[in-house]
Amino acid sequence: MTATASSERAGFREWCGLAVLALPLLVLAMDVSVLYLASVEISADLRPSATQQLWILDVYGFFIGGFLLTMGTVGDRIGRRRLLLIGGAAFAVASMIAAYAPTAEALIAARALLGIAGATLMPSTLGLISTMFRDPAQRSFAIAVWFTTFSAGVAVGPMIGGALLQHFWWGAAFLLAVPAMAALLVLGPVLLPEQRGTGGGRRVDLVSVALSLAAMLPLVYGIKEVVAHGVAVAPLAATAAGLGFGVGFVHRQRRLADPMLDVTLFSRRAFVGAISVMVLGILAVNALLFLLPQYLQLVRGIPVLEAGLWMVPVALLPVLGSLLTPRAAGRFGRSAVLATAAAGGALACLALTGVDAGSAMPVVVGLVAVAALGSTPLGVLGTELVVGSVPPGRAGSAAAVSETAGELAVALSVAVAGTVLAAVYRVHVDGALPAGLAPDAVGTVREGLAPATAVAGELPAPVGVQVLDVARAGFTEGFTAVGFVAAGMLACVVAVALAVLRER
Repeated sequence: MTATASSERAGFREWCGLAVLALPLLVLAMDVSVLYLASVEISADLRPSATQQLWILDVYGFFIGGFLLTMGTVGDRIGRRRLLLIGGAAFAVASMIAAYAPTAEALIAARALLGIAGATLMPSTLGLISTMFRDPAQRSFAIAVWFTTFSAGVAVGPMIGGALLQHFWWGAAFLLAVPAMAALLVLGPVLLPEQRGTGGGRRVDLVSVALSLAAMLPLVYGIKEVVAHGVAVAPLAATAAGLGFGVGFVHRQRRLADPMLDVTLFSRRAFVGAISVMVLGILAVNALLFLLPQYLQLVRGIPVLEAGLWMVPVALLPVLGSLLTPRAAGRFGRSAVLATAAAGGALACLALTGVDAGSAMPVVVGLVAVAALGSTPLGVLGTELVVGSVPPGRAGSAAAVSETAGELAVALSVAVAGTVLAAVYRVHVDGALPAGLAPDAVGTVREGLAPATAVAGELPAPVGVQVLDVARAGFTEGFTAVGFVAAGMLACVVAVALAVLRER
């Protein structure tokens, strides 16, 4: 081994630093899985409208998506470790605000603050990994560990969250972030290096920041509203405004000597292909992960702790997949691994279309777990390609592009799943509800399964049981319809992997 190669290899301190970098990622993963479990209790306590319930879930993704690019560049300028520590402290404070939110509106605002704070964490951790692990083989394994941490967080989140929700109020789910962020603040200055990117020491271009936010926030709002509620003037106007500011942003980046975003990245076929498969995979699988806890609690009627335990296999398979992906890609090639994994996930999603309210629980959970496993290589290999394709000085910005796409996909997946579910559910209940129900009761039942369950409990036993059966069957049909949509997305991943990411 040459002296240069030896000097590039990470040592004990770097691997300990990777464990510290895993803390914020673990928190973010647990936050997502626990929130999905807690959504039923939040609905019962705060009584949000259907629109507010969607915003509680996806406003975090919109704000993190809107600010990721800005924060990635800020980290390159002021130092990634410094930004990571600032973001960790802000995330802990925002988590406490969310935990004690008295209204749906307050919780939505707190989740928005969490999104802004969370936008500092993801590009900082990936940027530091690229700095700490210069050796390609070590960097590939470090990124796999990084993704495994996320999968592990999703795995333990339901267990820990289920136990908390069984004994405490829903706000306890948000307090999980506080001790982890405290550990990050203590250990980070000791184990993590500080490094600025190519623009270190230079001022952040505030015009670019403003154009970025003016493009991202209206754009994601407009897309979300069109997907969730159909075409209307306001979301179309927001989308057009976002696109207009986006054109201005790109034009400015091309003129700057030290741009906030290197737009030439998007001229690379492999870069665009990697981003595409990541977005499609997240859209497909997260839609199912959003609906599965509701299916377990509302359709199958199991308590929240048991529902959390049923979610564990869905997260454990991706943990194994994350660790095996680098070795499999080295042996068979990236495109072959991506296409095979996505094809397996698509078949599992198609099998979900045959599920009904009485299907065996291991079958339902197992199919969603296989679908989640199929999406794992998309994230691991896509992120490795994005981070490894740029110099270390641009790693924060490149990671921000990757994470922006991922967070937007998470947020849009909730909107897509909610829209498909609501459409199929309403068609089913409109044709199956018993005659003679009061108009107010019919309107409440049409809102969703959770309101229908409350109405059914107030009706005479025979009618209430019939209403509940109809609502559960309608939810299950919507769930399986989302499985069909997810299968189509993963089929597109197979095509992109074979056509665009094929090794040359």
